Amino acid sequence: MVVDDERTQLEFVGGFLSKAGFEVALMESAARALERFRKEPFDLVLTDQRMPDMSGLDLLKQCRAVDPEVAVIIMTAYGSIETAVSAMKEGATDYLTKPLNLEELLLRIERVRRSHQLVRENTELREALLERHRIEGVIGESGQMQEVLDLVRRVAPSDATVLLRGESGTGKELIAKAIHYASPRRNGPLVKVNCAALPETLLESELFGHEKGAFTGAFAMRKGRFEIADKGTLFLDEIGDLPAHLQAKLLRVLQEKEFERVGSNRAITSDVRIITATHGDLEQLMRDGSFREDLYYRLNVVTIILPPLRERRQDLPALIDHFLRKFAEKNGKAIQGFSHEARDALLRYDYPGNVRELENLVERAIVLTRDDVIQPGELPLTIKETRAGTDDQTNLSAVVEGMERRMIVDALSAAGGVQTKAADSLGISERALRYKLRKYGLRDDK
Repeated sequence: MVVDDERTQLEFVGGFLSKAGFEVALMESAARALERFRKEPFDLVLTDQRMPDMSGLDLLKQCRAVDPEVAVIIMTAYGSIETAVSAMKEGATDYLTKPLNLEELLLRIERVRRSHQLVRENTELREALLERHRIEGVIGESGQMQEVLDLVRRVAPSDATVLLRGESGTGKELIAKAIHYASPRRNGPLVKVNCAALPETLLESELFGHEKGAFTGAFAMRKGRFEIADKGTLFLDEIGDLPAHLQAKLLRVLQEKEFERVGSNRAITSDVRIITATHGDLEQLMRDGSFREDLYYRLNVVTIILPPLRERRQDLPALIDHFLRKFAEKNGKAIQGFSHEARDALLRYDYPGNVRELENLVERAIVLTRDDVIQPGELPLTIKETRAGTDDQTNLSAVVEGMERRMIVDALSAAGGVQTKAADSLGISERALRYKLRKYGLRDDK
């Protein structure tokens, strides 16, 4: 967001940044800028200092009250040490004097971007470490997910390229994070690129970077994701959508560990671990000639297949309870749970959108409910109309197995891992306990 009461200056800066590839909102009034900022997220606010309705410093304070993490650069024609000191004390990210040096402006913005990337990566690292127990314990209780997590634990210490496969919404990005943060590269960056989300004309620059003047709008050198991910992990989502000429460049990086920025002949080396993901049929894409066979075998060193939610219904009760706690706390609501009818509808549904769809359904229900118990009325019609029928026995078995597994885990924990004591507390034989440990993908060390 660029804020300046001088229209000519506003359009000049905004036009320059737009040509440089940024999405820019232009605001002639600080008050209107603040109103829009409260409704929409912005990464950076570039604001004039002296404006008639509100100063840049006041706008800085108000924006920081809404989003403490937002970057704010103050620009002014009245440059002085005192003003700069005041701006920095109030939390300004940087300070520029008019007339602006546009090349300097791009350098300052790049500095802000790098700083915020480091903050985000550190935050994700802390969150991943806090979430690790839950990933391995509660949300992945089914045998299928325990097999997935066992593969994660085994492949994480290596540098092997990993291919994650599964339907949309099954948690491929979450598994990529789990691999990274359980690996020796955990202190390096985890950089993510969605190959389907960027136009082909921008994707090459995004991956490999570009030199100043490499193409129209390349006003400064820019590092690509491969350089930024040095000593860390690069996660390429929807790899099946990577254009053919970029498949060749990616293959070279995997084979030779080097690449060139767009507009340069200088080879750059980068120590990066590659994790890719797709929900598509790469084998069919190879038969169609749209995906390179040699690249496929380079990426397919270790494949982890994430099962759809309908095939691991044992996880449904724990997932529902997890999202209930998460969104009740987020929305400040004292929700006791779902009514029997509402929970039954959630347990019967097939979830074509997988875990992501379940998460959205629970959040929607919590936002809409006026009571402390969520009723079927807060669920979409398609969920409520799911009929109980031939799947009821399967759903009941899934719920019972999920409860049984949690009881076994709790009993083993209380018994200090001694299976004889755990079996006694559960009222079953040790042989039966060992069978169930294998059935649910738990460790059977004895």
